[in-house]
Amino acid sequence: MEIELRLVPKDRRRPVPELKNLVFGRLFTEHMFVMEYDCKRGWHSPRIQLYQDLTLDPAAIVLHYAQTIFEGLKAYWGVDGKIRLFRPWENVKRLNRGAERLCMPQVPEDLLLEAIKKLVLVDQAWIPREKGAALYIRPFMFGTEPSLGVKPSHSYLLLIILSPVSAYYQEGFNPVKIYVTEEFVRAAPGGTGEVKAGGNYAASLKAAEVAHKRGYTQVLWLDAVERRYVEEVGTMNIFFYFEDELVTPALSGSILPGITRDSVLHLTREWGLPVSERRVSIEEVIEGVETGRLKECFGTGTAAVISPVGALCWRDQEYLINQGQTGPLARRLFDELTGIQYGEKEDPFGWTIVLD
Repeated sequence: MEIELRLVPKDRRRPVPELKNLVFGRLFTEHMFVMEYDCKRGWHSPRIQLYQDLTLDPAAIVLHYAQTIFEGLKAYWGVDGKIRLFRPWENVKRLNRGAERLCMPQVPEDLLLEAIKKLVLVDQAWIPREKGAALYIRPFMFGTEPSLGVKPSHSYLLLIILSPVSAYYQEGFNPVKIYVTEEFVRAAPGGTGEVKAGGNYAASLKAAEVAHKRGYTQVLWLDAVERRYVEEVGTMNIFFYFEDELVTPALSGSILPGITRDSVLHLTREWGLPVSERRVSIEEVIEGVETGRLKECFGTGTAAVISPVGALCWRDQEYLINQGQTGPLARRLFDELTGIQYGEKEDPFGWTIVLD
């Protein structure tokens, strides 16, 4: 399929605003990608068009049964003036894994990757130039069939929208404070925790609200069965750097297989660090803080890249990690990953695509 370009004439486009001090996910570019699916025609009518409102039937399945998935990646304006994407094929593959889990149609991966590239190039003027900022790319798909029966939709929309963003956290590259919840759970084995399904994030809102009211940036989730083993943070995977190993929770079916997580595993193993993907209990983490065995803790994700954790609150007690300071491993990983993303460092793994 050819992607049709229904672009706004250049003399009628909105002026690009000053791309500084951006609030994450509030400003959107001039165009979006749209593609439709129905069970008779399959995917059809791929196009880049004006960013505009959608019309949905009130009985659309997505509105009642949350049959929706999404992805998140970024385009970076490099120091050499070139635009880069970071491992975008992994996002495309993960979207299709989510589609399979939610009984949605598979998306042609080459077409979706081409749509991402073309849309970014069309709206490249919206990519912020400052280091740390980027153009956030949000592909998403949802069921549109009007039906109140609980079943997979027979029709879908797939869209890609773009949003210029500054650094994800207001704190910048400084340690954040994380609240450990035992009251709420995000996902259970056999559920949808390992895919980017909309319902996962709706389920996380209450715990996040509790954390924010107590002065914490994010929630650290424990497993749904024993409420003991660490899983992930609300928007990130989590790593613990003990004195003799770097540990991250193993993918159990309820943890999102993060692309930044995988990149950190590749880098640290390349550097010769002992790295484990295993179960880690909250008791082990707290014991590590109290004895000094836990040297660093940090989250990983597309939005924040590397987010140092300076404190954990568990059972109403706050535990400082590394005296609340950013550790050298978190800093090294942040510098290496962002250096590759912005073209400042060599890309030995072939992780980036340069657009032209």
